[in-house]
Amino acid sequence: MIEKIQYQTLQWLDITNPSEKDYTMLLDDYHFHPLDIEDCRGTTQRPKIDEYDDYYFLILHFPYFDRDNKTVRIREVKLFWGRDYIITVGKAHWVVKKLFDEMNEDLQEGDEETQEMMATSDQLLYHILNRLMLETNTLVQRIGAEVDLINYDIFNRRARSIIEQISVTRRNIILLNTTFRAQLRVLHMFESGGIKGFVDPEVLEMDDYWGNILDQYQKMYDSIEDYGELIEGLSQTFDSLLTNRTNEIMRVLTYFSTIMLPLTVVTGFFGMNVEFPFTPDTTAFWIILGALAILTTVLILFFHHRTRQ
Repeated sequence: MIEKIQYQTLQWLDITNPSEKDYTMLLDDYHFHPLDIEDCRGTTQRPKIDEYDDYYFLILHFPYFDRDNKTVRIREVKLFWGRDYIITVGKAHWVVKKLFDEMNEDLQEGDEETQEMMATSDQLLYHILNRLMLETNTLVQRIGAEVDLINYDIFNRRARSIIEQISVTRRNIILLNTTFRAQLRVLHMFESGGIKGFVDPEVLEMDDYWGNILDQYQKMYDSIEDYGELIEGLSQTFDSLLTNRTNEIMRVLTYFSTIMLPLTVVTGFFGMNVEFPFTPDTTAFWIILGALAILTTVLILFFHHRTRQ
């Protein structure tokens, strides 16, 4: 399905579920390289930007939360960028489709801000990337909030719940870190001048705009690295807490077993079916009971004294 927005000479084509007929149209009408078309057919491509004489082909990765709103997934954004067109191909990030629908509606209403966004293909590409950056930044902030929540709840919540939360958050951070690191190289090409674009620098200087995109992305990447270090530290802290709690339990059980062991020996000794002194006398029971109480008290005081050293 092909949807189109046009303002003056600039077109934005959004091909959400491309068919072979659509791919043939891209080859015949726009003369895109066949390898780029093959990349559009694939689903697991690395971030990159290919430069040709009259267009650029970009594959970028941007995160989103799955339906459970818990686990981060990555969606590819594939687009062709020419002087008079932007073509987004495939099931891109939902932000792209939302921006497309908003701009289509605004252009029909004659919105001047949207018209300015569609003045050149460079400006349109910037606004697409900027909207994706804003959504990604919201996601990164939520990851940071989850790390803060773990930091707050690590001493208060059940171990099983914390383990699950740490595992999911760590997995999300690792995925974001891997995605951001691979894509930084591509975005650096914009700011470094490796990508010239199509707008005349005397009419509009795009370097500041590309620098803004890179700054946003670099800031998010730095935040993700910080969150990664924090979650590792929290994981180690939680492991130490679990180990300490286990040691406390084992210490109590050891105290209890050690105190009960001599009492068991004494009661077992006097429980034998043989004649003992004072057997007919009930005073022997109270003497043994008192001895057990004294032994228990001595052992408790002894262990209390040792634990305070």
